[in-house]
Amino acid sequence: MNRLRAERDTSVGVFLEDERGNDVLLPNKYVPETLREGDFIDVFVYTDSEDRPVATLREPYIQRDEFGFLEVVSVTSVGAFLDWGLEKDLFVPHKEQSIPMQVGRRYVVYCYLDRDTDRLVASSRINRFLDDRADDLEEGQEVDLLAYEHTDLGLNVIVNNQYRGLLYKNELFRPVSPGDRLTGYVKRIREDNRIDVSLQRQGYENIEPNAQRILDTLQANNGFLPLNDDSAPEAIYKTFEMSKKTFKKAIGTLYRERRVIIKDEGIFLA
Repeated sequence: MNRLRAERDTSVGVFLEDERGNDVLLPNKYVPETLREGDFIDVFVYTDSEDRPVATLREPYIQRDEFGFLEVVSVTSVGAFLDWGLEKDLFVPHKEQSIPMQVGRRYVVYCYLDRDTDRLVASSRINRFLDDRADDLEEGQEVDLLAYEHTDLGLNVIVNNQYRGLLYKNELFRPVSPGDRLTGYVKRIREDNRIDVSLQRQGYENIEPNAQRILDTLQANNGFLPLNDDSAPEAIYKTFEMSKKTFKKAIGTLYRERRVIIKDEGIFLA
């Protein structure tokens, strides 16, 4: 998005100008009635169907140097076109498709400026746009995740719109699909700079709020839940949205504090 100054009004729209004197047209259909010469306005700038720079008040679903999850609206001999919330669709050349795209399906893509054509285009070849070194991340840090690819080990995710991370299959206790945006935590930064992430905080920090969640659920169910150390992970997740490992740590903490009683038939408030 760009903050530009309204410079002059014309029959086709208002020309906006940046601090260097570059101008771009904001077509009449986007010009607010209250806009006057000298006013500043936030717009998105891209090229129209005739490759002319044009401004719009619409904010696209994805901007330059960002990843997003977009739907294919058409496929032609030159490539695919994605709905990104603007009148002109976002182009994905065939060579930038990790697999051939199909109309009606959604894909995780990266939006970038093609230097040869001076246009914004997209690519689903995600890995080549991710940084190799996660120098600004720390273990335990909360991060934004965008899931993009299933693997034998689990699910590859984009961390903070910049790095590749992995959610391990045996630590996923709810359905997660490519395109899902999640809050996660850095579990480990390996020697090869690959990042292991988790959907739950690690260590004691994770136990206390989950222990409170168990207490709250017990109170809401008359002080009893038919779950214990031997319960199936699926049953635990269905009730608490936490892993069995986290559940066991949390009820262990509550048991040591004498706040719950653990029996074969389940857990009781003490």
